[in-house]
Amino acid sequence: MSGLFRWLNAPANWCGLLVATGVLVLKALGLLGGWALGLAALGYAVGLGAGALWWGWPSTKEDAWEALKFEDEGDAREAMGRALSGVRRLTEHNPGQRIPHQLAQRIQRLCERLEGLLNQWERSKGQLSLQETFHARHIAITYLPEALNTYLSIPQQFATTKLLANGKTAQTTFEGVLAELETKVDQLGDDLASQDAQAFLRHSEFLRQKFGNKDIA
Repeated sequence: MSGLFRWLNAPANWCGLLVATGVLVLKALGLLGGWALGLAALGYAVGLGAGALWWGWPSTKEDAWEALKFEDEGDAREAMGRALSGVRRLTEHNPGQRIPHQLAQRIQRLCERLEGLLNQWERSKGQLSLQETFHARHIAITYLPEALNTYLSIPQQFATTKLLANGKTAQTTFEGVLAELETKVDQLGDDLASQDAQAFLRHSEFLRQKFGNKDIA
């Protein structure tokens, strides 16, 4: 059914239908004789061929998905944002329906948590260490996209039924990878929150010492 849908919505098919419809309209107006039906079929073929030359031949096959690959360069937020957007689009496209619904939701939630970490990072008065900064960037730009790419390269039947060397299926292994990434993102968020809390406490103590013990004249 999805293959038929792709064919019907192909620009080349619409081009053929447009030419054929034009011929039938002329017949309905009495401008063409009984041979109009054959001409309509010929018109569809001509329109289809012309559309195929311009837009490409219609196909019932699913569009090939482009593997996620991002460069860790430039502004960190922009690079991470591009990567997360790519992961979201690929998960929504779900080529071959190889990503179960619950797993797709989990990937989307991880993207949301990473975006939340980015927003928290921008607002925070604290700083991540060099190693933590490396992890934060690479979770979004490398680790998550590569894990998704690799998982999608495995046929669905194999991914859900065959045990790997670790005694788990590829799907279960991927779920474990997501759990590890989720834990690390939470740790990074807690680190920033802890630093902000300490900064708030120091500022509160400063204000208490400055104003709390003074007599009001």
